[in-house]
Amino acid sequence: QVQLVESGGGLVQAGGSLRLSCAPSKRTFSTYAMGWFRQAPGKEREFVAAITRTGGRINYADSVKGRFTISRDNAENTVYLQMNSLKPEDTAVYYCAAANTLVVMASFYSVWGQGTQVTVSS
Repeated sequence: QVQLVESGGGLVQAGGSLRLSCAPSKRTFSTYAMGWFRQAPGKEREFVAAITRTGGRINYADSVKGRFTISRDNAENTVYLQMNSLKPEDTAVYYCAAANTLVVMASFYSVWGQGTQVTVSS
């Protein structure tokens, strides 16, 4: 089974940027749609962005449109989440996940990473 490892989280001031990376453990990565989710303390896990196998279709949550960019490099076996103009309300643990198709519901994602903490200070 594919395993996912996120990296790139950290502490940043409001208005700053971070880039998260997610590296699956198997070369079958290119057969999966990939998504990013986040979970803040005391809140449910929420959808952030998703991208199809080829990168031809992308969905974003309204809260991150225009600020976050999801991309993937199948040759490098990596999916990215570029986060710009970060706000304190973006503070959360960010997870990447793999699914058979482009969906926004977490329940359709069968493989999850361990998460990486993003903290945005005001």
